[in-house]
Amino acid sequence: MSIDAIKEFLAADMSAVDGVIRQRLHSEVALVNQVGEYIVNSGGKRLRPALVVLSAQAFGYSGKFHYDLAAVVEFIHTATLLHDDVVDESDLRRGRATASALFGNAASVLVGDFLYSRAFQMMVQVNDMRVMQTLADATNLIAEGEVLQLLNCHDADVDVANYMRVIHCKTAKLFEAAMRLGAILGKVDAEQEQAAAAYGMHLGTAFQLVDDVLDYSADEAETGKHLGDDLAEGKPTLPLIYAMQHGTPEQAAVVRTAIEQGDLDSFPRVLEVIRATGALEHTRQQALREAEAACAALAKLPASPSRDRLVALANFAATRQY
Repeated sequence: MSIDAIKEFLAADMSAVDGVIRQRLHSEVALVNQVGEYIVNSGGKRLRPALVVLSAQAFGYSGKFHYDLAAVVEFIHTATLLHDDVVDESDLRRGRATASALFGNAASVLVGDFLYSRAFQMMVQVNDMRVMQTLADATNLIAEGEVLQLLNCHDADVDVANYMRVIHCKTAKLFEAAMRLGAILGKVDAEQEQAAAAYGMHLGTAFQLVDDVLDYSADEAETGKHLGDDLAEGKPTLPLIYAMQHGTPEQAAVVRTAIEQGDLDSFPRVLEVIRATGALEHTRQQALREAEAACAALAKLPASPSRDRLVALANFAATRQY
């Protein structure tokens, strides 16, 4: 099943989510509207809100709160992007200028704060303590992941366990929360809720692993980001860690120096080491294993067209080229 088929299946639901996003994005402050609209319309995959919808459907939920919570998850994700681009000093995302490049760092940070606070206003209106606990815990862990990643920058001694901890906090936790929200709305038992959460965690991990591969192998026109951005920021991702562990001492030294100095000029040499050591293929295989674990978790969910789409999403996350 293609990603386009999944989008077609979800078209009406995601249109409803977009309606909530547009309505709740509104502010009396013009700059908030301007920055918010720019980032929300920037062509994201909307995977996280789609997970809320698919999870709620898979568990037989028939109300409307899943649209509100899908919008909440997208607001939280968007806020992290606004803050990320300031921290990383990024000037390009999804082929467009970042909000920070266009509107300035101050506006990006403050509109990110608006989106966080609006998300919390909306989750309170659902009036479910489990919903609030899930999103509050996820948001806090994401912030910790951001700080961990900052501490890891330019540190060539970061190991796989530390790298995976950052992924789980910074990226996979919101995928997990999105799936758990659907289970909470569906009022399922603890075993099924945990299965949904496990799917989300493994899916998010696979998604980030592939993102880290694409930073060294993608078509820039498709991804809308510069190759080597992670290297320029001194981020020790799995392809680099694996290349240092499995290359010759000379190859490891090339990668180590590039991480420590954030040296984009050495990108061609680093890329040679990554290819010679099979680091990208290794990382892809790790992503496939995460996707398989995600699909295995779905066995505890009732059979449904929505569950079928969740399986397809896991396959997409691990094999995508953009």
